[in-house]
Amino acid sequence: MTILNDAARRALTSGRLAHLVTLDSDGSPQVSCVYVGLDGDDIVCGHLAEYRKVRNVRRDGRVALSMEAEGAAAPGFANYLVVSGTARVDAGGAPALLRRLTVDYFGPDAAFPPPGAPEGFVTRITPESVYGTGPWAAEVAAVD
Repeated sequence: MTILNDAARRALTSGRLAHLVTLDSDGSPQVSCVYVGLDGDDIVCGHLAEYRKVRNVRRDGRVALSMEAEGAAAPGFANYLVVSGTARVDAGGAPALLRRLTVDYFGPDAAFPPPGAPEGFVTRITPESVYGTGPWAAEVAAVD
């Protein structure tokens, strides 16, 4: 069962950049902007190479993801979504995922990645907590 309500799912598929926080080997945070989408109840992002964030997730799967979302709460603060969870890295599949996400981010005529791109990696995040300001926060507060 997912902890992502419909509003959180819409935010995650809205074509807005997300900030993925992973942990470096010394425990310090490392942040990367990533394109995100959903695959079932998992949040997914694709990487064409073994970047630092990929190495970090392989070593320690604890992650957080934040993004600004549509709308505002009183007294006008922008809605934002934060998801904490456990991530894993799967080899391959990045070009197909990035082609799908590119449509959300840039429209149906966008062409990324280019043909012949490496298979790369897909990070899958299993959400464990959802918070922030927006329609997802009210449901979480009612559960706590």
